[in-house]
Amino acid sequence: MYIVTGGAGFIGSAMLWQLNTMGIEDVVVVDHLGRDEKWRNLAKHTYADYMHRTRFHDLMQRDALPWKIDAIIHLGACSDTTEVDGDFLMENNFQYSRDLCRFALDKGARFIHSSSATTYGDGELGFSDDPDLLPRLRPLSLFGYSKHLFDLWLRRQGLDKEVVSLKFFNVYGPNEYHKGEMRSVVCKAYSQIMRHGDIELFRSTRPGLADGEQKRDFVYVKDCVALMGWLLEHAHVNGIRNMGSGQARSFNELGRAVFAAMQRSCRITYVDMPGFLRDIYQNYTQADMNWLQKVGCPLQLTSLEDGVTDFVQNYLQKPDRYL
Repeated sequence: MYIVTGGAGFIGSAMLWQLNTMGIEDVVVVDHLGRDEKWRNLAKHTYADYMHRTRFHDLMQRDALPWKIDAIIHLGACSDTTEVDGDFLMENNFQYSRDLCRFALDKGARFIHSSSATTYGDGELGFSDDPDLLPRLRPLSLFGYSKHLFDLWLRRQGLDKEVVSLKFFNVYGPNEYHKGEMRSVVCKAYSQIMRHGDIELFRSTRPGLADGEQKRDFVYVKDCVALMGWLLEHAHVNGIRNMGSGQARSFNELGRAVFAAMQRSCRITYVDMPGFLRDIYQNYTQADMNWLQKVGCPLQLTSLEDGVTDFVQNYLQKPDRYL
């Protein structure tokens, strides 16, 4: 049985889609559906069971889960990069992840964990996933710190040689619609264009950096889940690894890509960045993805233009916009 925590969420439901395309239907979705539209992310896919995350954690701690577990793909921690509740983040992003990792290893199951590019902080040390760099990283946000703690724990325990922790960069794509303000800029831009014909991007807060020229590594969700699918089949490949496109692209370029996909003229308005974001904002990220070639992974990463076009034309503009 394959366990996908956060399986009704953005990357989690995309992972369920990926497993189904691989012919895998023995999947348990672990999540908390609440009152939003997350359930729609599951409606087109096949899985064996659903379990609320609290019940799953309780049964796991008592070693009472009723399945033989082949893999745990842990995508169910808090993904809100602006969360400020430290106790909540420490429990969900560090302690819960640590418990799941130990449980998976005790059961001889594959363990794949979602870390974050926010662990790199201001990028002063670059974006290499060289393990020797890990102790020197200084995340800017509490969210990034909680993710970094787990990666540090893996390395101290020597478990980075037995499991995979993927540092996701700026992921966008279908099934993120329930995420509110945490939706990707691609998704928000499409909504803004549909409402009033232009998009809003943050003005630069860095001297010498033009408005909208802040650069991020935008990675398509289909690439993320394709890589995790490959990692499930190549259990000898482990470590704390980057998951990005390998290319830093400006928000202006992203905006132009959305307008082009919608076949509309480009109209960008610049607005002030909220004060609470200024001290934790990353003006530049770019994943070092050289490790893919080193381990023999054949994944061809999607360009920003191709990913945005697929997302807009095959999902956002369709009545059934779900993956």
